Amino acid sequence: MQGVLDHLDDLQRLGINGLYFCPIFKASSNHKYDTIDYFDIDPDFGDKDLFERLVNEAHRRGMKVMLDAVFNHIGYQSLQWQDVLKNGDSSRFASWFHINSYPLTPFNDPSNNGGNPQYDTFAFEPHMPKLNTANPDVQDYLLEIATYWIKTFDIDAWRLDVANEVDHHFWRRFTKQRSNVKKDFLVIGEVWHSSQPWLNGDQFSGVMNYAFTEQVEEHFLTSQQTAQNMVELLTDQLMMYRQQNAQVMLNTLDSHDTARILTVAGGDEKRALQALAFIFTQTGMPCIYYGTEMGMSGDNDPDCRKPMDWSQLGQPIWQKVHEIVQFRRDYAQLLGTGSTRLSVNSTGLIKVERVGSAHLTAYFNTTNNAVPLSMEPKLAQGYDGENLAPKGFVIEVI
Repeated sequence: MQGVLDHLDDLQRLGINGLYFCPIFKASSNHKYDTIDYFDIDPDFGDKDLFERLVNEAHRRGMKVMLDAVFNHIGYQSLQWQDVLKNGDSSRFASWFHINSYPLTPFNDPSNNGGNPQYDTFAFEPHMPKLNTANPDVQDYLLEIATYWIKTFDIDAWRLDVANEVDHHFWRRFTKQRSNVKKDFLVIGEVWHSSQPWLNGDQFSGVMNYAFTEQVEEHFLTSQQTAQNMVELLTDQLMMYRQQNAQVMLNTLDSHDTARILTVAGGDEKRALQALAFIFTQTGMPCIYYGTEMGMSGDNDPDCRKPMDWSQLGQPIWQKVHEIVQFRRDYAQLLGTGSTRLSVNSTGLIKVERVGSAHLTAYFNTTNNAVPLSMEPKLAQGYDGENLAPKGFVIEVI
């Protein structure tokens, strides 16, 4: 957290107005999704005093702060699970979990032909026992956590891990309790499939827009699908949700769970920047994974979680990402609330139209040939005033 605090001015200069932290609570692993104590900061990151300073300084710069809530499961070293391991069925926490049989160790891992597991877990990982979120006592405990960090540190959003595997009744209670504490608050669920059941106004604001990510990557970065197919699938996505939900979908190209976009793009910087510019013209909230602006590469976890390379601050790729972010900020009302229409024209260019407080027209060339085009660009790559080069884009606003 100290590193983030030290570089808040650099993030502000890039144009960032929100910070999303993966789990920061006390845990035993590197990834911290195996929580030991939800009420404490892991000492690997700092302490509560440092976190308070970080939130206050972020707010002073107009940045919101979102934390990652892991309420589907808890860590092996947590007080609750250790009590169950020690006392078995007589533990006061036994009903907090989905226990099928005793003894609980050694764990029967069905992914290794170990038979039926003695207790439910996240992804058959014995160090992450699944919480029984239908249990009122568990719900009360988790709601105390959710409201504590809002009341005490004034955080602005929760990202809810494995949200689709948690009881709907709990999420409704969560939303009511959270609203009582802070009404202007964002809730993003991690749901990898169709999310309508969570987006009816009584649970989440939006979700991690993984379906969007997949379609964009499979066209722009890996050429696994045609422009027309991508456009049709993205249009289906827009039609699937209410406008107010679509506007707060979290649109990412990479994260702690995936390879970095520069790696997915085969090291092709222009291709990666073209895809990034595309998501910044779309409905939803564009989110950059730390280091994208530094040109960081990295394969799947753990390679994608390397330390931030601040040595590239201000370098050409940083400048290009800054221009894309600043463009979004300059036209925030249009891009945040305007209507969206996607198409592919006769020359193979992807056309984006956003209509609202102004009229935006953007073209993205994912063909192998330069295409004649006349535009007055506000932002462009590979455009010389007459032709749009492959891997190029041009954006006009009138």
